[in-house]
Amino acid sequence: MSHAQKAANFQALHIKGDPIILYNIWDAGSAQTVANAGAKALATGSWPVAAAFGYEDGEKIPLDLMIENLSRIIAGTDLPVSSDIEGGYGTSPDEVATTVTKVIATGAVGFNFEDQIVGGLGLYDIADQKDRITAARTAADSIVENVYINARTDIFLKAKPDTHSDAMLDDTIDRAKAYADAGASGFFAPGLADADMIEHLCAECPLPVNIIALPHVPDSKTLANLGVARISYGPVPYKKMTAWLEDQARSAFDYK
Repeated sequence: MSHAQKAANFQALHIKGDPIILYNIWDAGSAQTVANAGAKALATGSWPVAAAFGYEDGEKIPLDLMIENLSRIIAGTDLPVSSDIEGGYGTSPDEVATTVTKVIATGAVGFNFEDQIVGGLGLYDIADQKDRITAARTAADSIVENVYINARTDIFLKAKPDTHSDAMLDDTIDRAKAYADAGASGFFAPGLADADMIEHLCAECPLPVNIIALPHVPDSKTLANLGVARISYGPVPYKKMTAWLEDQARSAFDYK
């Protein structure tokens, strides 16, 4: 498939109530493994990509290295690939546009783009994040149509689950509507786990909703029934794999 066909196909996989499952990968090898398991599309996670190269999350891995890794992933699969670009490796709309141009030029069909201030405190205000999303959309469209901008808010991720409130949900819905107006394709609310809140968000959000499958989050079937259109796994696969690897190594070293 062409770049444009992959982008269109990836967008079409986001169906409310019949979510695309993205079991996040971090390099070409993990991409091929997940593809062999029956994936319809692939997506990197910023945390596992950084960790695989010895960096912490939060745009600590150099952009050029992240792009090179993404290029290797895309070269090794026929599936659509989405990338996690965190906050866009810059604060200004122009810096974001430069990053997006590099990412989509690799053949990627979409990207996660968050509203937390990477390396700073809190979130961008809605107006500033809208400008950043608009710049990202313009840059993506200059290369190929239907690039999937998965606009992420960290409102819930930055707060303990027992503090999640209706006021936070209202703020989230306001951001979802604003990000949709700016050109986002989907809306990502990592950390949100309450079934009633997820259902309300899916009902009010003008975009397909993405929820991350953390241990305290409802299972995939329940999320589908709540109206979720995309379920991702973030750092969970990498953490499980490295825990297994460490356990196996300990067993090998302790042979006596």
